[in-house]
Amino acid sequence: MTVFEDLESEVRSYCRSWPVVFDTAQGARLNDVDGRSYLDFFAGAGALNYGHNPPKLKGPMLEYLAKDGITHGLDMYTVAKGEFLHTFEEIVLRPRDLDYKVQFPGPTGANSVESALKLARKITGRESIINFTHAFHGMTLGALSVTGNSMKRGGAGIPLVHATPMPFDNYFDGTVPDFLWLDRLLGDAGSGLNYPAAVIVETVQGEGGINPARVEWLQGLADLCHRHDILLIVDDVQMGVGRTGPFFSFEIAGIRPDIVCLSKSISGYGLPMALTLIKPEYDQWGPGEHNGTFRGNNLAFVTATAALREFWSDDVMERSTIAKGERTEAALTELAAESSVVELTPKGRGLARGLAFSQPELAAKSCAAAFGRGLLMETSGPSDEVMKIMPPLTITDAELEEGLAIVRDSVLATLEGVSA
Repeated sequence: MTVFEDLESEVRSYCRSWPVVFDTAQGARLNDVDGRSYLDFFAGAGALNYGHNPPKLKGPMLEYLAKDGITHGLDMYTVAKGEFLHTFEEIVLRPRDLDYKVQFPGPTGANSVESALKLARKITGRESIINFTHAFHGMTLGALSVTGNSMKRGGAGIPLVHATPMPFDNYFDGTVPDFLWLDRLLGDAGSGLNYPAAVIVETVQGEGGINPARVEWLQGLADLCHRHDILLIVDDVQMGVGRTGPFFSFEIAGIRPDIVCLSKSISGYGLPMALTLIKPEYDQWGPGEHNGTFRGNNLAFVTATAALREFWSDDVMERSTIAKGERTEAALTELAAESSVVELTPKGRGLARGLAFSQPELAAKSCAAAFGRGLLMETSGPSDEVMKIMPPLTITDAELEEGLAIVRDSVLATLEGVSA
């Protein structure tokens, strides 16, 4: 591993927690160069909802390469892009009665967020954006401005302005009515609030600590935006593409965001790809007004099309994810009940789950113990106090049980000898 330590930047992070050299991967497992297998409860931070190298997606990709299909296409018309758009409309948009124009903003979730913020400002002529406590939307400057984490914001090196944070759901533990402060400010001409162009929200905060917003809170937010003529942007980069059960995480609330950000698992294979979905009346871009060299990743179009056809032509994936999520919740609840010295709090929705520790440092220690037992996990939350459980949606029941058993053993081993 000396080549990485000698040449790669100190900014590297995940490899510090998992100091092995990985070589191959299939499904929910990775293998290192020494032949050891690791179960994956990380799934590329949500980029591998269908697991590693899914065979039904690999075949179309290899066929496309073998026939010398276009790989890099900017925003040119290609067969691969056309097939993706047709399939996305047929399988995702039309069955949900959703009407969106599709923008390809670049390869990452941050690209999608940047385009959404720029477009909202262009549409409304306003500058300010409402964001939420503990939010994470990306590492570029615009995305950082609506992100809550102080360490990540500090990396910008300049003031991050034109964004106003508001309390996310349950920030005051239910003691304050939803949106009391924001609604009052918006209706008071003397409040001093810069009237916002948009609100940007995650329905389940991933990096913020696996914080799910209640259905009624999301519905209230959508209503507030409608009443005050503010655009609603849902960042579904990590929680979309089935992570919470339905294809879009906001479906459970029955809301229709004005703009939706998608990335991570939309390509189906971990290939870089992002979408910004825009209600047609708000598609007010001029040609080339927002662009990028790698917004036409045709290999990603091929695997994304195959993924939609394979996993979203019926409701099997959705039902399976909900069931596995309920099983995970039950296991975490049982584990929390076993701890008498440290408060453990299960959190999440679908297969985005977490276990919060009242002593934050124990979450990282438990993840390290899990790695020693052959399980990849990361932490999240403002103090890294949450063990984050995000396996591939395609994980088998047996693999899920194996991983949950490792989580239990790792947590209990970490808690041994800990005083309250």
